[in-house]
Amino acid sequence: MRRLKEVVIHRFREKASIFLTELHPARDAGERAAVLAVLRKRDFDATHHCSAWREGVPVAAFGADDDGEPSGTAGRPMLAVLEGAEVTDLLAVCIRWYGGTKLGTGGLVRAYTEGIQGALAAADTAGAWEEVRILRSGEIRVPAAQAHLPFALLGAFPAAAALDQTFDGDDAVLRFQCPPDFVPALEQAWQERSRGGLIRWE
Repeated sequence: MRRLKEVVIHRFREKASIFLTELHPARDAGERAAVLAVLRKRDFDATHHCSAWREGVPVAAFGADDDGEPSGTAGRPMLAVLEGAEVTDLLAVCIRWYGGTKLGTGGLVRAYTEGIQGALAAADTAGAWEEVRILRSGEIRVPAAQAHLPFALLGAFPAAAALDQTFDGDDAVLRFQCPPDFVPALEQAWQERSRGGLIRWE
């Protein structure tokens, strides 16, 4: 999974129409709305401001907007490219100035797809990405006298990291994170070590 660090721009022409694609870091609806407002004001003479976005690690929300283009010809193809690239926390806006020649449904899909692909390639060239790890959070509860046991378990899994340990009455509660791939192995190891104990996952 990758997250955008800076604004990236890609421009091209297709049958007299000009397409300007911009990728912007944006982690929530407020940031996306602010970017769109600026672009609509700056390029007020454009025919369309189509967009697609993804948010969260792992991705928890996404969306797309055709902004007046025929349904499914702009926002959805843009989103499909973003999904395939495994990127998140960004807003992609493809701004079109209509040049007088209709592209047709297939032509529009190709143009908006090309716009996003070109912007992603420009981001690759510019080194505009940062890798983000997807982690699952878990919690192990044991009697306080056995507070050391969860640490012993995590010690066998270097990719797992303890976050904090608290005490709740007679119990010790350890919170930790690990890559999703480790969940089955951790659960099995803890059941064996604790004789049937369970890990609570968030």
